[in-house]
Amino acid sequence: MNTLFAPSVALLASITLLSQSLLANDWPQWRGADRSDRSPETGLLKSWPEGGPKRVWLTQNAGIGYSGFAVAKRRVYTLSARGQQEFLIALSAKDGKEVWATPIGETYPNNWGDGPRGTPTVDGDFVYGLAANGGLICVAAADGKAVWQVKMQDFGGTVPGWGYCESVVVDGKQVVCTPGSKQGSLVALDKKTGNLLWQSKDFTEAPHYSSIVPVHFNGIDQYVQLTPNAVVGVKAIDGSVLWQSPWAGKVAVIPTPIWKDGYVYITSGDGAGCKLVKVGKDYAVSDVYENKVMKNHHGGVVLAGDHLYGHSDGAGWVCQEFLTGKEVWSSKNFGKGAVTYADGMLYCVDESSGAVALVEASPKGWNEHSRFKLEPQTTLRKPEGLIWTHPVISNGRLYLRDQDLIYCFDVKGK
Repeated sequence: MNTLFAPSVALLASITLLSQSLLANDWPQWRGADRSDRSPETGLLKSWPEGGPKRVWLTQNAGIGYSGFAVAKRRVYTLSARGQQEFLIALSAKDGKEVWATPIGETYPNNWGDGPRGTPTVDGDFVYGLAANGGLICVAAADGKAVWQVKMQDFGGTVPGWGYCESVVVDGKQVVCTPGSKQGSLVALDKKTGNLLWQSKDFTEAPHYSSIVPVHFNGIDQYVQLTPNAVVGVKAIDGSVLWQSPWAGKVAVIPTPIWKDGYVYITSGDGAGCKLVKVGKDYAVSDVYENKVMKNHHGGVVLAGDHLYGHSDGAGWVCQEFLTGKEVWSSKNFGKGAVTYADGMLYCVDESSGAVALVEASPKGWNEHSRFKLEPQTTLRKPEGLIWTHPVISNGRLYLRDQDLIYCFDVKGK
């Protein structure tokens, strides 16, 4: 009996350890666990075979939209429009098969592409998603059953021109998002009930398309958000303003702020440029620099070490010093698009062609290791629409999307 039992215990322990390791690199929300768009994974491939890394699966009926991915506990979550409804959906990370789909509101129509834009957020046994028309839902991760639902309009919000694009934050006991209104730009809701906890009454900017970053600074939890006219930090406990700095965001303010050690970096496209703000211990703010080196439209920027990487309108792909704002290099070897970071490498997606490049994240220059093109590509994209969904890396897999097509690639190899 004992001789049979011992191996069983060892086997069970091995399975448990394997299970834990498979979940260690989940990507539970927009830009990853800490919203930095940097994966902690190591041991990923440094080059791909001709034609790209091995495709594990392809889902061809996901629905339309630009929503990205949250990956948690062997599930992949995203938002999609099917017919006249937008849905929060769950797929199996193993094979891409749909597990459940929960309707969250009417489909948002737009010349650049109908459907949802934001990324779901996974918190424990629940998933939260914001529809383009402003419907925010909480569902059970197990079966997609709705727990509660509210609308940004309940808090005075008005749908911005390209729809609500925000990926909500779940922090402690609350869900935080940006309806944007004269009643207060930001709201915190009880994550279990959807009841209003507070609204930022002394900050009343209209909404655009950026997402909140939670930070802890000077002993206080706070939320950093970028709007058309300001970057702001509010107290997590009540939404009161701690600090703010002006910003001329112009047409569309989209990229998520980057926070590091009391500095916040912001950028927008349409000629706006970029800026680094220093937040003091007394919450006085000062501009470290403001320039046009980085004019990032909507593909995002990542900070790796002391350098920022992203696409800048007109200049191409740019490496910029975080603390000085100086351009280190620029390259037009690859088209405009989105980026993420993992294991010393940038994963770049060309929004026009569907090319995907693996590039060393180095201040020494554009050093491309591999490239392939997404095939097949959707037939459902509107003429004005491109491939705008950001890449995600989780548990050795690269997830990409072109509307109804969701691709999963093995970037870990043996």
